[in-house]
Amino acid sequence: MGYEIEEVEERVILVGVADGVMKETEDSLDELKELVRTAGATVCGSLLQKREAVHPGTYIGKGKIQELKFLLFETEATGIVCDDELSPAQMSNLERELDCKVMDRTLLILDIFAQRAISSEGKIQVELAQLRYRASRLAGLGSSLSRLGGGIGTRGPGEKKLEMDRRLIRSRITQLKKQLEEVRAHREIIHAKRGRSNLKTAALVGYSNVGKSTCLNELTGSDILADDMLFATLDTTTRVLTLPDKQEVLLTDTVGFIQKLPHHLVEAFKSTLEEVLYADIIIHVVDVSNPRMEEQMHVVYETLRELGVNGKPVITVFNKQDRLEESVHIKDLNADRTVETSAHTGEGLEELKEALSEILRADQIYVERLFPYDQAGRIQLIRKEGQLLKEEYKENGIEVKAYVPKELYTKVTGIE
Repeated sequence: MGYEIEEVEERVILVGVADGVMKETEDSLDELKELVRTAGATVCGSLLQKREAVHPGTYIGKGKIQELKFLLFETEATGIVCDDELSPAQMSNLERELDCKVMDRTLLILDIFAQRAISSEGKIQVELAQLRYRASRLAGLGSSLSRLGGGIGTRGPGEKKLEMDRRLIRSRITQLKKQLEEVRAHREIIHAKRGRSNLKTAALVGYSNVGKSTCLNELTGSDILADDMLFATLDTTTRVLTLPDKQEVLLTDTVGFIQKLPHHLVEAFKSTLEEVLYADIIIHVVDVSNPRMEEQMHVVYETLRELGVNGKPVITVFNKQDRLEESVHIKDLNADRTVETSAHTGEGLEELKEALSEILRADQIYVERLFPYDQAGRIQLIRKEGQLLKEEYKENGIEVKAYVPKELYTKVTGIE
């Protein structure tokens, strides 16, 4: 006799508290709905409460809890997802009141990250974030146990088990941090090698699901996962892009930004986002078809400021033009150049390559000179580090036309 194991579909209700502008919370719930879809669950309802602050004990008020109970029964939902990070007390109180699975935004994002992480670094970062989240929950549980003041349920191995869990988590966090430092040290070596090769790097940054991976795929002929959902790719990917004028640039895809990114994740993923610090050029990809485009751009620039990314040339790519009914010309005052593209159709990508070429060219000096044959090694240096446009062998030497990086000009020409 065979047994069929049927995977239970998770059906959830979204719960949010508007302690400010209602529209902002509604937008945040829309994003939460996308996160739920990405995690593989179904949204079957939502509940939004306007109040001065979240309820310290139950996140929402008593009246709304009753309303939520009815909504759970009516929709046959299996759980709820709250739009903010819940305290351990809020989570346990809601579970007790509603008798269903209770999740918060942080737990949901952690679950998605756990599904999506592929590289060893990504997996370390996810586990680190999960353990930090769990450790904060254990701390809350410990204080609630101590408040019971002894008696039945507080004696025996319970407290010892809690202390053991804490110790194991602390030990594992230390271990993971050490592994992450090793990965970081390895990346430092890679960046040092890139620095020595004078090959410039352009980092694709932007809100989650704006088409960064599709841009990278179309520009470099790669096949990175580019699903229409939040956090389709978590791991940093770097590919070489050869521009029309034969210059080469390293193109790096980074994890997408998002509103209310939990602090556990900001900390854990800083090493991935540090790729942006090493980049010479920032390519800021924007989904022009998203009604929350300006808000998303603000989140990206705020995150870049937090990371300490300043003074780098920025190309803003207004992507997904094919989704607009009519063309809209938009400006970005933070950008040095703006390009309108559709990575899906290929529109505007040649213009993006030209913009990259121009920025790279700004850091180079044009050289036109005759090198004696005993200085032929300098031409080899130009070939390796710069761009050789013309090389002609004459009786008294080699005539060269080329672009060389500013930092190599003296070494190549001998001119101070």
